[in-house]
Amino acid sequence: MTKVCIIGTGEVGTALRNGIEKKPGYEVKTAPHEPTRVRDAAGWGDVVILAVPLSAIGEVLKEMGDGAKGKILVDVTNDFGEETPAISRAEELQRKAPDAKVVKAFNTVFAKHMATGRVKGEAISLFVAGDDPDAKREVMDIGRAIGFLPVDAGPLKNSRWVESLGILNVKLGFGPSNYGDDIGFRVVGVTP
Repeated sequence: MTKVCIIGTGEVGTALRNGIEKKPGYEVKTAPHEPTRVRDAAGWGDVVILAVPLSAIGEVLKEMGDGAKGKILVDVTNDFGEETPAISRAEELQRKAPDAKVVKAFNTVFAKHMATGRVKGEAISLFVAGDDPDAKREVMDIGRAIGFLPVDAGPLKNSRWVESLGILNVKLGFGPSNYGDDIGFRVVGVTP
């Protein structure tokens, strides 16, 4: 059994929990953003999904203590600031947690589709970027179990483009185009 810890109990954390816990081979625990519960849950999990706002990442890492050491740390955040950062938020997270295996994933999907990996019955792509091949493969397997079509988006430095795609998804849904949140991306021609 792969133990998946989800830090955060909002829409994203709840949707991912609902998508993962029903699949064979996974045991899931969630923790609200409370120091003791974060530390305990992170210490328990093999995979730690950070389903908290970007502004809370630093605080959560402190609360985790050495709970991130050697773990797969999944960054699902998006940065809606007006400036493009010099490095991706996932790369920044890797610098803050150098002993973790950071993987960027799930940020290009509206929360309502995270439990199924589908939009209007069609599977959508899950873009997964990371430097550790085994960690990336584990996150892709989780996505596949949920129902996504995983796409290897390359090394962690490519998470800058994955993060941009996440922002584009929101802009398409609720910007001038106003397509709503029943949309998603799918890469055609990639074998899942």
